Amino acid sequence: MFDNKNPRVLYISYDGMLEPLGQSQVLQYLKRLASSCCITLVSYEKPADWSDAPRRDALITEVRSAGIYWVPLKYHKKLSALATVYDLFVGFVVCTFLAVTRRIKIVHARSYVPSVMALGLKNIFGIRFIFDMRGFWADERVERGIWGANSKIYSVVKWLERRFLLNADVVISLTHAGVAVMRRFPYLKERVPIFEVIPTCTNLETFSSVRSGVSATVNGDSEFVLGYVGSVDTAYIFEPVIRCFKILRGLLDNARLLVITRSSSECLNTLLKEYAIPECCVEVKAVCHDRVAEEIGRMDAGIFFVKTGFSASASAPTKLGEFLACGVPCLGNSGVGDVESILEGERVGIILHEFSSDAEVEAVSRLLGLCSEAEIKNRCVEVASRYFSLAQGVKSYGRIYDSLGRRG
Repeated sequence: MFDNKNPRVLYISYDGMLEPLGQSQVLQYLKRLASSCCITLVSYEKPADWSDAPRRDALITEVRSAGIYWVPLKYHKKLSALATVYDLFVGFVVCTFLAVTRRIKIVHARSYVPSVMALGLKNIFGIRFIFDMRGFWADERVERGIWGANSKIYSVVKWLERRFLLNADVVISLTHAGVAVMRRFPYLKERVPIFEVIPTCTNLETFSSVRSGVSATVNGDSEFVLGYVGSVDTAYIFEPVIRCFKILRGLLDNARLLVITRSSSECLNTLLKEYAIPECCVEVKAVCHDRVAEEIGRMDAGIFFVKTGFSASASAPTKLGEFLACGVPCLGNSGVGDVESILEGERVGIILHEFSSDAEVEAVSRLLGLCSEAEIKNRCVEVASRYFSLAQGVKSYGRIYDSLGRRG
């Protein structure tokens, strides 16, 4: 039943595989890793997604064809804290059964909730534990106003975070900046874990620099399209995007804003009115994940601003790799993971250091100058291949699995 030469890995995700994030940031890796590893996947699927029978059945076939043993569990949301505790209980029972029957040697936990189960499995069976942290989750919740800084749940999750870092065989961070922060934690002075940095990777075969429309120029007659992809709330600050676009309109009459989002357009419409921006020069669309690359292909530059704070040091916006892979330079803000070192260090984007009128004018002007450089598209693609290649990410995970498997 099992190949003893291949690492036997239990991958636990609290995100569903029917969600865009599960498909882009979990399945794309696992389908490739399954050729050299024995992968068992446990995920939590939202009822609305699971009730879509055609999508569900197609995904079941796709996962089975890849050689992945998939155990989908039901995600519960009502009475949030109690629902999570219930999901943890059910998941731990299932994962314990899988650990025994499938002779699991490595448990790969994506973020904090699955890591509770993974740590339990390590303590009971001695299974190797990978803490794929995805950022400082508890601090993100506080900084976004979801939890109070003095709340009991924050204290509990930070206590768990400490246990994860002290007991994990490998800790995976999205950013080098996040690792630098963790190395300064006092409780890790005596036991520094093995850190690996693997950012949110991009499928370079899907996201490419082939434009779907007419190539725009900074000084020509064709439109200059500034693009935004993703949520306009939660982790992101959207109002400065509108301010920068207004500045861009003052420099280029042919500038347009293309917003690809599933968020409500109410906030966007309010800001357009507040800043007196004609609706005719703004296009808002909601598209499936497999069409995002096509829409980015219409853009001449990308823009995104992440809320800063302690947790931002470990943040790696997925959209950065997608923009660059399509040959699109970006305007972002400082204080966000490795974004500044990539954009400014590799000359594929501009960093806004403060949200002020003068700084925004200067940043937009510099962005236009960067877009006019002859080699900018090729440089963006080359940087994307070095930093965000899905193939490289798969190779890194495979190396970690192989290393832990040999130790087992």
